[in-house]
Amino acid sequence: MKPYRRLASFLVASMLLLSMLLSACSKDSGELTKVRLGEVARTVFYAPQYVALANDYFKEEGLQVELQTTAGGDKTMTALLSNVIDIALVGAETSIYVYQQGSDDVVMNVAQLTQTDGTFLMSREKLDDFSWDDLKGSVFLGQRKGGMPQMAGEFTLKKHGIDPKKDLELIQNVDFANIASAFASGTGQFVQLFEPQASIFEQEGKGYVVASFGVESGKLPYTVYMAKSSYINKNKDTVQQFTNAIYKAQQWVEQHSAEETAALIMPYFKDADPAIVASAVKRYKEQGSYASDPTLDEQEWNHLLEVLDQAGELKQKVELHSIVDHSFAEQAKADVK
Repeated sequence: MKPYRRLASFLVASMLLLSMLLSACSKDSGELTKVRLGEVARTVFYAPQYVALANDYFKEEGLQVELQTTAGGDKTMTALLSNVIDIALVGAETSIYVYQQGSDDVVMNVAQLTQTDGTFLMSREKLDDFSWDDLKGSVFLGQRKGGMPQMAGEFTLKKHGIDPKKDLELIQNVDFANIASAFASGTGQFVQLFEPQASIFEQEGKGYVVASFGVESGKLPYTVYMAKSSYINKNKDTVQQFTNAIYKAQQWVEQHSAEETAALIMPYFKDADPAIVASAVKRYKEQGSYASDPTLDEQEWNHLLEVLDQAGELKQKVELHSIVDHSFAEQAKADVK
């Protein structure tokens, strides 16, 4: 071998060895990759996410997750598109809206957290024999137009023969963060609320849960982790590590009781009664709201399109593969034992 070839081979080998040593040193030093995560709401509905944080699953995967609450789907998507956050936990419908607008940087869904609607129908008065017909002629304090809670709610009402536009007075102009306080101050005879707020109102005698929109509207890819294609392409390892951590948490929730889950996530609900949080987790576990793995399946996706279409929000059918990347969820199921 000529001298310059031996030198070149030596340099290549040296560079590879140096790269391996630097990688090992970085891992040993505990350096973490920062991920800015925005959640659409702070709710017991997202219990597996808080389990991932509390059990340090993100840190195990080499990530430092900075969580912020960006109340409302529109605000959360705006934060994602403007690079205020890297990953969003928000309704899958928001990615469809962006796709329908013809974005050059497609927002991709990578991991599903919840698989049913998370709201409950509350009545101001105690109804021992509730019937959906009780809503006819009433004042109903609903959710934001075009958001999944409202669309799943209207889907359920129509399933029970109620026209939301004609058979009741539907209020939709209250900001997401203020719906509970509006009901508490006297607005509406019925309201659509997430936990733990529903259980808190029951404890305070301000309302009574009479039905579950999660049960009534069926399986949906309700809340999903998503990111812009540009971010995913540049940070594939980070997205994979993130998905692995979520899957670990989903398995933990699946294998532990509502009381154990509530105890673990209490730091994220400091002002709540532990019994209320446990009750809320139990409700969600019993109705199968928490996804047991991060894969978003086609049957759920098609049901989502049906709900959007019925609500008049679907301009065109959006194929699953267009804005859903299954590879991270499937790899997580292979990685995490």
